[in-house]
Amino acid sequence: MLGLLRSRRSVRHYTEQEISPETLDILKEALLRSPSSRGLDPWEFLFVTDKALLRELAEAKAHGAAFLQDAALGVAVLGDENTADTWIEDCSIAAIILQLTCESLGLGSCWVQIRLREDAFGASAETRVRQILNIPEHLHVEAVIGIGHPARKPEPHPRQNLKDGKIRFNTYA
Repeated sequence: MLGLLRSRRSVRHYTEQEISPETLDILKEALLRSPSSRGLDPWEFLFVTDKALLRELAEAKAHGAAFLQDAALGVAVLGDENTADTWIEDCSIAAIILQLTCESLGLGSCWVQIRLREDAFGASAETRVRQILNIPEHLHVEAVIGIGHPARKPEPHPRQNLKDGKIRFNTYA
């Protein structure tokens, strides 16, 4: 697992190669095995492979989503606050499980924050994504994860660049 964490980087450049049905099945299983608080599973996942929809999603947020137009897959991570008050945390856990699974399969991925973000016109990016994908009102859009075969991949962060000062023991002081 540490090897995956060492090599995983946000990948925003993809080849045109599609993701095989077998690989899609692995990604689906990984998501469905994600832990959630009290086993309530307040998440749902919408797999988007339609290129026209991916282009629309690339424009649903003012900054940081353009690469979705070149992804082979976008996974909208959706949460239901009526199922669990931990929906944000549970969706975030599922998203990183998805990204680590992508890394283990040689795929690249990158998180696009949607919740609490704006589109290019200052309106809600979440509302725009909900419109594009016909998502029901009771579900929140936490993020969209762009996935594809990497066209290029950034080098891993060297160990010496990690911020060891962020770790404390026993008490903060």
